[in-house]
Amino acid sequence: MSESGTSPRKLLVIEDDAGLQAQLKWAYDGYQVLIAGDHDSAINLLRAEEPEVVTLDLGLPPDPDGTREGFRTLTALLELKPDTKIIVVSGHGERASALTAIANGAWDFYQKPIDIDELGLIVRRAFHVRDLEVENARLAGQGASDNRVLGGMITGAPEMAKVARMIERVANLGVSVMLLGASGTGKELLARGLHEASGRRDGAFVAINCAAIPENLLESELFGHEKGAFTGAVKTTEGKIELAHGGTLFLDEVGDIPLPLQVKLLRFLQERTIERIGGRKAIAVDTRIVCATHRDLDAMIADGGFRDDLYYRLAEMVVKIPSLAERPGDAVLLARHFLHQYAPEMNPAVRGFAPDALQAIDEARWPGNVRELENRIKRAVIMADGKLVMREDLDMAGADGEGDETWLNLRSAREAADRVAIRRAMMQSEGNISLAAKLLGISRPTLYDLLKQYRMHA
Repeated sequence: MSESGTSPRKLLVIEDDAGLQAQLKWAYDGYQVLIAGDHDSAINLLRAEEPEVVTLDLGLPPDPDGTREGFRTLTALLELKPDTKIIVVSGHGERASALTAIANGAWDFYQKPIDIDELGLIVRRAFHVRDLEVENARLAGQGASDNRVLGGMITGAPEMAKVARMIERVANLGVSVMLLGASGTGKELLARGLHEASGRRDGAFVAINCAAIPENLLESELFGHEKGAFTGAVKTTEGKIELAHGGTLFLDEVGDIPLPLQVKLLRFLQERTIERIGGRKAIAVDTRIVCATHRDLDAMIADGGFRDDLYYRLAEMVVKIPSLAERPGDAVLLARHFLHQYAPEMNPAVRGFAPDALQAIDEARWPGNVRELENRIKRAVIMADGKLVMREDLDMAGADGEGDETWLNLRSAREAADRVAIRRAMMQSEGNISLAAKLLGISRPTLYDLLKQYRMHA
């Protein structure tokens, strides 16, 4: 009997051991259990059945004694259906495998030998969390105050909400976190959110942009200096690492740290002690490092511009931040926020956006991301002559086309397109169903049906 009282929930078990396949299928008689023994059959079942929860054995053929094929399957499953809750099961129970699995999008990790009851609890919890996510998505979209996630970031996009959930999950684990994303995507805001969600929230959050400080001053900024250490050092000064004792240090643009200083930073991460410039005493410091960069560190490592041992210390967990163009509807949501933020001081007559301005904002690709959008809206507010910001006030060229997508199947492609269009229309209309239906070229009842079908908030 299913837990929902209706049709059984679909659970995909990816396991190459025939005996374990039979055991798991018997143990999960409350679910519709789908069995796959390798990468290709798992992908085919995901496309055809769209299960919400998957258990994945990392040791799949042709690499049953390793994890390479398992991680390849994990990546492929999440590319096709990112909301799938994947529980990675492995006999290779190293901490590194668990961290890599979670970093690559796995929902949870379980080590063999399998305890059916314990794994069953994890599976049930995964279905429960998936139900909560669906309900939360349905309730989302009631205005900027209801669209704030980690660190106060404003978003209505599932893509960014997923990032926030991942950061919240690792906030209290103590692992070092590296945020990868283009300039202007909100990396510092997310780093501050991680700090506030951790047990270090009562300590200091200290941020430093490594690219903005001259190379000859960066060491002093990070590690501090003793009085008389160099010309102009008239007093002993604590560095940023020391100032963040008991809290979090955010190193933005960590890829710009010069190689000699990388060695000193690595030593701190290994020994958790520092020496100020001109000092001889080791000072114990309890500081968590969160870092970010927009640079390709893999390429820098290959070229000898960044130490690989430092990278592995800094990047126990890597979180990729989507660009604004990859967050449909967020540009309009953020534009309204910035207008309400700047108009009272800069141009109190401005009350909102003209429809053509909202369309231009929604369709633009925003290569400079949220920072570019904020600057554009600030300028438009200043330039506007009436109550509404017009398209010409934005001084924007035509929007670029949409990027390529990978779809699970034709039905999911249609659903994804519908969701994007509905989300944009609802944000442009500020939740007005009649206006949103008009923008979409459909009737109000049709829009209500679509909202109900996709479990989206009206």
